[in-house]
Amino acid sequence: MIRTWARRGGARRPRAVRARRAFFLVLPGLWVLAVVIWELFSTADGQFLQLLAAAPAIACAGTGRRQCVVLGGLCALLALLPVGPGVHALTRVGTCCAVLVVVAASYLTAGRRLRLLRELERTREVATAAQRVLLRPPPARVDGIVVAADHLAADEAATVGGDLYDVVATRHGVRVVIGDVRGHGLGAMGTVAAVLGSFREAVHDEPELGGVLRKLERALHRHLRERARAEHPSAGGGEPESPLSEEFVTLLLVEIDRDGAVRTLNCGHPWPYRLSRSGALPDAPGEPMPPLGLFPLPAELPVTDCPPLLPGQAIFLHTDGATDARDADGTFFPLPRALDDSVRSVRDCRPSAVVEGVRAALLRHSGGRLSDDVALLVLCNDRLRVPAQADAAALARGRVRAGRAE
Repeated sequence: MIRTWARRGGARRPRAVRARRAFFLVLPGLWVLAVVIWELFSTADGQFLQLLAAAPAIACAGTGRRQCVVLGGLCALLALLPVGPGVHALTRVGTCCAVLVVVAASYLTAGRRLRLLRELERTREVATAAQRVLLRPPPARVDGIVVAADHLAADEAATVGGDLYDVVATRHGVRVVIGDVRGHGLGAMGTVAAVLGSFREAVHDEPELGGVLRKLERALHRHLRERARAEHPSAGGGEPESPLSEEFVTLLLVEIDRDGAVRTLNCGHPWPYRLSRSGALPDAPGEPMPPLGLFPLPAELPVTDCPPLLPGQAIFLHTDGATDARDADGTFFPLPRALDDSVRSVRDCRPSAVVEGVRAALLRHSGGRLSDDVALLVLCNDRLRVPAQADAAALARGRVRAGRAE
């Protein structure tokens, strides 16, 4: 879904750029035409002719330097022509010189602006590449589970924020993580990288979900200690007593077996919603543990057995940025109602429609202004067809063996 969203945004962006360039090409021409007409029918004796100097500046502000020079030359030529009655030659020459000075200054300014825009574009390309590596889009289907995800960063300067998620198929089942690092924007990217990197390794090695969580805790503490040493060189390379004690991560681990059994471990994260044809219901089987990093994990981790995820059912996972979003009046986003409006698409296992519906409703409600990062993730059990396909393949193989035997 992230790829689809990027393609749509990339398709809209060139149209917006072309419309903006056309506007800044037409506006200076209209400006020049208005000044000339005003001078022809005015008795101000060339006082308004000096306004021609603004046309090349407008052209350079919204288009390239070539258009600036062409329009500036035209304005300088018009300034020299005897436009209007009683315009003194000295006035025309002075206006022409003013136009040429504005053209030269605008030309140099436009060159610097173009260089800054190219640097900004390269920075965005690097940020996009970092997003694909760090918060990579999950595959559309993971071991019979249809997956759809989306991420919205509150920081306009970052494409990756403080939210994280991933879906991995392992021999222990499909394992999912979704979390929210304290803070958002570029400052939280290091913590997101540490947690996700540890998760992608631990899910394959640890047979129990608790073992995965303990490895994530060790990775988080190691990352925070390294950050504390880097940010406080006065520690002299030793271990700080309380490295970044205010840093924490809310985390939800989900494990889905082949038979649909669901197990979870929750560290201060919002519980998921269970989606079915009847609507969306919160799936909150118990009290979560404190966020990861605030306190040490207990000796016995409370792995929670949730109701099984039956074929055709789905679960919706999200970060608290979705429920904390407000409109202009301060009203929180009604997430359950938005889910109920989009839940019809779950019956044929199209969770991407649910994510798109919730995302559109969230942006409408908040007016596009988010106070925190938002991550949305839908997992739909689409394993109903898999046994039938497997039986059909086995039956076909049996027929082939029987034919060879005869």
